[in-house]
Amino acid sequence: MVTISLCMIVKNEERILTRCLDSVKDLVDEIVIVDTGSADATRRIAQTYTDRVYDFTWIDDFSAARNFAFSKATCEYIYSADADEVLSEENRVRFQALKETLLPEIEIVQMKYGNQLHNGTVYNFDEEYRPKLFKRLRNFIWEEPIHEMVRLEPVVYDSDIVITHMPEQNHAGRDIANFRKQIAAGRQLSRRLYGMYARELFLGGADRDFLKAENYFQMQVASPDRSGDEITEGCCVAAKAARLRGDAVSFFKYTSKVIAGDGCSEICCELGHFYETSGDLEEAVIWYYNAVYETQPVLALRTSGAEPLEGLVRCYDRLGLSEQAASYREELNSRNEE
Repeated sequence: MVTISLCMIVKNEERILTRCLDSVKDLVDEIVIVDTGSADATRRIAQTYTDRVYDFTWIDDFSAARNFAFSKATCEYIYSADADEVLSEENRVRFQALKETLLPEIEIVQMKYGNQLHNGTVYNFDEEYRPKLFKRLRNFIWEEPIHEMVRLEPVVYDSDIVITHMPEQNHAGRDIANFRKQIAAGRQLSRRLYGMYARELFLGGADRDFLKAENYFQMQVASPDRSGDEITEGCCVAAKAARLRGDAVSFFKYTSKVIAGDGCSEICCELGHFYETSGDLEEAVIWYYNAVYETQPVLALRTSGAEPLEGLVRCYDRLGLSEQAASYREELNSRNEE
């Protein structure tokens, strides 16, 4: 049976830390908790579970904090958890079975992250796989009988364990502010972080967040270093910000860049909102319809579902076409029940 270190980074989690640790403490062989500056009882609670509690000065870098926590682990595998995660009894049994049967060649175990849309700001699906268990030391293996090479890709196993995500609030404000801080410091966001910044704006950002992000995404859209997909994502943010400011020229500049290609649900929704606000309900209906049925989302799944369907209901109600409004209201309710 393999040994497992639980590694966590925490800050001001006194309300939920006990709930998390109680659900996993007897499944792991070592608990490592890194506190990044708690002002409540988090550190004292952590010390009741382990003597391996460390302080880490926060530098606006989650990777740095997690790397520090991982550096303190001594077991064969590392289980990375957040304080707002819980293992149900059924999944505790699955975890123990995994621990007893895990093959040594497996380097990463993915577990399903459930309930992630509750107070979520980055993900479009309520349950999906995430890497959670990592082999601490990796052995390099040569492969192929001729033209041999070292295996570079890790061996990944998708388990049946479901981790329940139980946050008390969303972190959109914190995360979006961190994105702005990284940009202000001159950091070039990677492809992944660039997309996540745009997605977090659409899933959890307030109007003021779009306005503060507008200049950055305008510059990225004009950059030769960004791919076509990145330009589309940037145009979505820039177009919404321009609409919020009432700048029609800029709005159509960025929507046109996307419509000239394959289009996307986000831009169709923005056009629907623009024409609805302008009082041209017939034109708004066309774009809301396109958002639902003719295009795909690139950032926010709801821009191809609830958001444009609600727009269709509003527009048809205002046009006095109650039958059409009722039809789209029924579809909206049906999708909400799925």
